[in-house]
Amino acid sequence: MNRSVGVALGAAALFGVSTPLAKWLVGEVQPLLLGGLLYLGSGLGLALMRLWRERGWPASGLSPYEWPWLAAAILFGGVLGPVALMFGLTQTSGSVASLLLNLEAVLTAVLAWLVFKENADRRVVLGMLAIVAGGVVLSWPTGQMAASDGLGPAAIALACLCWAIDNNLTRKVSASDALFIASTKGLIAGGVNTAIALALGLSWPDSSTLLGIIVVGLLGYGVSLVWFVMALRGLGAARTGAYFSTAPFMGAAVAVLFLGETTSPLFWLASALMGLGVWLHLSERHDHEHTHEPLEHTHQHRHDEHHQHAHDFAWDGEEPHSHGHAHQALMHKHLHFPDIHHRHGH
Repeated sequence: MNRSVGVALGAAALFGVSTPLAKWLVGEVQPLLLGGLLYLGSGLGLALMRLWRERGWPASGLSPYEWPWLAAAILFGGVLGPVALMFGLTQTSGSVASLLLNLEAVLTAVLAWLVFKENADRRVVLGMLAIVAGGVVLSWPTGQMAASDGLGPAAIALACLCWAIDNNLTRKVSASDALFIASTKGLIAGGVNTAIALALGLSWPDSSTLLGIIVVGLLGYGVSLVWFVMALRGLGAARTGAYFSTAPFMGAAVAVLFLGETTSPLFWLASALMGLGVWLHLSERHDHEHTHEPLEHTHQHRHDEHHQHAHDFAWDGEEPHSHGHAHQALMHKHLHFPDIHHRHGH
């Protein structure tokens, strides 16, 4: 749990830090092309990392059952979501858009609880609400909110819904290689959006700007997504989405510490609310008798109480290791969270 929480917060930190860094780039590149190149940079960088790690390009390890989940996640989160956001931003003020983007964490949790049947006790719900409230406070406009018609906000809300669907669908394949999942999403989403931008006649950035975009995309979108997938594996969609929604605070903190921006009472109120939400989640204790149904999958694991199996190959005793393995039916009681082995009803 603690490792998964750390990974989720690390993903939020990288994504949050990428926002003030992108301010240096947005004046040079149109938003649609910038979004596409950020995704494309993340996909290319992660693909090269996987190529180096594996000394080649091995099979993905996804089962035939998992491919439709990944394809749908890419469609909603990598293609439809960014397009809806870019359209919404042309019709909506920045202050309204910032507030609306907090819908992603709420919709992710609602879908996880109502559609995908993740468990949620009162402490988790209150923690999620506190974190989202902190995000709302942090992005609350200090001046007059610019007027906009209903079409722009509706498009941004649609983008948040697309990303919430993406988060829950990616949870379905989170046991697989996170590098493969993240690189595939980046390559396809980035390629589609960059192609759309170029088809609309947007100009290509110069080499130094392009290098900056690739670096920011690799860290803020690529590595961040890898860690997000790893957190989904251990925490489920609702809790990971809640931790990830601290990203605006992370970005604001970097802007304050390194870019010389000033703070306001709202910043410290948001910090307190988000800190309360994280503490409520960290102090969660979910313990009851539960049944593990027979399951076959592939992921990195150690031989703990959930992995007591023989090997049909010569094993050198190294852990953790990854291979296809089967879980037998098991009933027991211990502290647990909605990770890849505890997706049972209550």
